[in-house]
Amino acid sequence: MNTNILKKPKLLLLYFLSKTSWLYTDKFYLRCRFRLKLGYSLNLNAPQSYNEKLQWLKLYDRNPQYTRMVDKYEAKKYVASIIGEEYIIPTLGVWERFDDIDFDKLPQQFVLKTTHDSGGVVICRDKSKFDKAAARKKLEKSLRHDYYKTSKEWPYKNVKRRIIAEEYMEDESGELKDYKFFCFDGVPKALFIATDRFTAGEETKFDFFDMEFNHLPFRNGHPNANIKINKPSGFEQMQELAAKLSTGIPHLRVDFYNINGRIYFGELTFYHWSGLTPFVTREWDYIFGSWLILPTTNINE
Repeated sequence: MNTNILKKPKLLLLYFLSKTSWLYTDKFYLRCRFRLKLGYSLNLNAPQSYNEKLQWLKLYDRNPQYTRMVDKYEAKKYVASIIGEEYIIPTLGVWERFDDIDFDKLPQQFVLKTTHDSGGVVICRDKSKFDKAAARKKLEKSLRHDYYKTSKEWPYKNVKRRIIAEEYMEDESGELKDYKFFCFDGVPKALFIATDRFTAGEETKFDFFDMEFNHLPFRNGHPNANIKINKPSGFEQMQELAAKLSTGIPHLRVDFYNINGRIYFGELTFYHWSGLTPFVTREWDYIFGSWLILPTTNINE
């Protein structure tokens, strides 16, 4: 345990809650975690904010298809069946164990990632300098991680834990900007662009825009970029593809990369930040919430 946690009661409570999550129902666990992270009580009877509604969806919108959609290997086949294979980053291999990877067969540049969680990514820009020991440590830790256990994002509960290798991609900025569209029953309403994700010494930047590419005046999880972000070529095409992939789903975040105008699928996300990161200012939590119409179902609260 990080000893700094002991000096911060809220962090200590979050740590204890995550380590004992198996003791609680999903509903009780989410109520406690929501209160600690966001500072207000979770209302599941009549949720209004975006973050509240994401917790509701975790508990009550359980379409079995969602498991395939969050699996970073299976999602490629799912997405290709809807928008086409030309938008899929080529897969170089898939393995259940790190020791099964034949690095001699991989190109000079590649990306490794685990299929079942968030953050289990290793980027190799030069295989001659690749730190295999560090990659093993990170990926094996990720393979052991039960993402559902701490987030209660139930689609991840039954995802097969594997490692995939993908072709290395880089855009004109020398990194790989992410374009993440917030879609509500097939209608993209906003997006954010992630920059500085792999810049040494820099915190990742998130900038939010509407569908006219007007910069939105709030922060969520990371600061805004220090430079102006220009509207990418292919912006309207990304909107159209996001609409196709999200049709019939109450809420889905659809992520793309855009490399010199060529669009590639990134991933599908049902619960942005797991619904546990505040909007600054909070009014935007409710604006996003107004776009999310929950399906009709009977619940026992």
